[in-house]
Amino acid sequence: MKKAKSFEISKTMVVEAWERVKANQGAAGVDKESIADFERHLKENLYKIWNRMSSGSYGSSAGQDGSDTEEDRW
Repeated sequence: MKKAKSFEISKTMVVEAWERVKANQGAAGVDKESIADFERHLKENLYKIWNRMSSGSYGSSAGQDGSDTEEDRW
């Protein structure tokens, strides 16, 4: 298994990114969660994203088609 690489990312950066996505009326991602759904638990959702990004465990949806293994994604 690949070791996760941590990143220096502030909570402010995550909030600012969220604000840009919301202003652009961003589309639902792989999980099909809408802006409204995400916003219902905004604080918890932003914390999860920040925590995963800063620890290096946040992954893109690459490989969702089965082209890589679970180990490759996480």
